[in-house]
Amino acid sequence: MTTMPQPRIRRLDTEECKEILARNHVGRIAYAWKNHVDIQPLHYVFDGQWLYGRTSPGTKLDVTGDQWWPVAFEVDEVQGIFEWRSVVVHGGFYAIDEDGPEWEETAFNRGVDLLRALIPETFTPGDPVPFRTVLFRIAVQEISGREATPGEAAAADAPSPT
Repeated sequence: MTTMPQPRIRRLDTEECKEILARNHVGRIAYAWKNHVDIQPLHYVFDGQWLYGRTSPGTKLDVTGDQWWPVAFEVDEVQGIFEWRSVVVHGGFYAIDEDGPEWEETAFNRGVDLLRALIPETFTPGDPVPFRTVLFRIAVQEISGREATPGEAAAADAPSPT
């Protein structure tokens, strides 16, 4: 007879968190407004300091507008109940306008280039999600992560170590 193994859970360091953000492209943004919290999935790219993505006009923008509004963003890699990694970013949300000041135009072009590496048709006539007309970025101001790995099962009738 064996007992249920206890998972090992540990904190990920900043580099490990950034590696997870870089190799994934779907996460969830969470934001609060008044007495309501919402979480929505979206695709993104990570450049080491910013998460870039696209969204449609609607709730997220109604709440965050084009200002620095604090949001949380989560990415998970799950292989099993005790085998997963999760990263959470906290930072400001900012909608980027290609016709804004020079720094904003530069950020817009950077975001489009990164997104086109993921989806080459981004903002072209062949765009698979043409209704996502708003480019945004999230500042990676705080980053944390955890990892669970399965423990080893111990045999109930095995001799105890001495």
